[in-house]
Amino acid sequence: MGTFKIEGGIPLQGEVQPQGAKNEALQVLCAVLLTSEKVTISNIPDIIDVNKLITLLGNLGVKIEKLDRNTYTFQADNVDLDYLKSDAFREEGKSLRGSIMIVGPLLARFGQGYIPKPGGDKIGRRRLDTHFDGFINLGATFRYNREEYFYGVEAPNGLKGAYMLLDEASVTGTANILMAAVLAEGTTTIYNAACEPYIQQLCDMLVAMGANISGIGSNLLVINGVKELHGCAHRILPDMIEIGSWIGLAAMTRSEITIKNVSWNSLGIIPTAFGKLGITIEKKNDDIYIPAHTNGYEIQNYIDGSILTMADAPWPGLTPDLLSIILVVATQARGEVLIHQKMFESRLFFVDKLIDMGAKIILCDPHRAVIIGHDFKSQLKATKMTSPDIRAGISLLIAALSAKGTSIIQNIDQIDRGYEDIDIRLKALGAKIERVN
Repeated sequence: MGTFKIEGGIPLQGEVQPQGAKNEALQVLCAVLLTSEKVTISNIPDIIDVNKLITLLGNLGVKIEKLDRNTYTFQADNVDLDYLKSDAFREEGKSLRGSIMIVGPLLARFGQGYIPKPGGDKIGRRRLDTHFDGFINLGATFRYNREEYFYGVEAPNGLKGAYMLLDEASVTGTANILMAAVLAEGTTTIYNAACEPYIQQLCDMLVAMGANISGIGSNLLVINGVKELHGCAHRILPDMIEIGSWIGLAAMTRSEITIKNVSWNSLGIIPTAFGKLGITIEKKNDDIYIPAHTNGYEIQNYIDGSILTMADAPWPGLTPDLLSIILVVATQARGEVLIHQKMFESRLFFVDKLIDMGAKIILCDPHRAVIIGHDFKSQLKATKMTSPDIRAGISLLIAALSAKGTSIIQNIDQIDRGYEDIDIRLKALGAKIERVN
């Protein structure tokens, strides 16, 4: 496992280009399995989780050509279904949570899909019921080997369209059911569907491939099944979570940073959420400009003067992936805020490391924490820590960049899973960060 060595307390300056969206990439890469024709995808982030999925697709028999670092072509005209039952697939599939989304396309096109219990961040229970309930509604038979933690769905006679009301607005669940439904016979209606920009992008890609989908951007999707799909070209959005990370980093290190080509129309409530912390965000064409916050930033209270609560919610609410970043940025604000992480019950457990650095945080329970900002009157202290998951990892990196002294962050593979060349891009802004293997 690699390590970052960071000398903190140095203001940064410059421009940064956000990478392609990780969460979108994991969806649209799986969609290439729906057709035998060539699909070209650009702006693919060069990160561990996405590269693992590309390798898995190659092992499934998908022909892959790398045109440049972030652009690939895929052609799934000779898929090896026997690979799904191999020991190699069991090992490969369980190391990546995004691997669950190959099941829907495989089920739709070949009548069968299998997956070992997928891995990913250890941030609490992340159940798969929504995925498999949707497949069952479409007529698939579900199998689960409890001893080997191996899931399977089969529909040898094809899938049939159905009406379904999802028990949760799961992004990956919606994507998986959507990809299965586009080749099902008849009409499928998905109510309480996730409507994140990633889902909208997947829908647009599927429509470009010949799918018939209405209600894109809403929580009610109607899919009229077609017999086959064809190839297309698709470009992935910039990563909104990384954009939020750069906003938080700029404010907490009191740096002047311009984030280029952010796709403002896809950011939703994110700029407003950081604005509630008192962070100045200027829109310049399709860029975000963050001035140096030399006088700090002040958390807004509610109109009646009560303490601000920031909580995650399904889109267009605040994505849970940004709450860790918002939490760490609040440690140097003027004022107090309650962070309520509703979705995952252990995502806030990294705050003990911030408390060790001198942050004023009260962890109320696994889901809630109160942060009392220092207003830069007391700098965080450098320390040695370990990255527990992707978003906590980048939050600790932001803390280290603002801290006094030299910090060590271990297990940085967790950060590399979601952030492309983060150390190289930080160095270009003037950060003193060293990767030690």
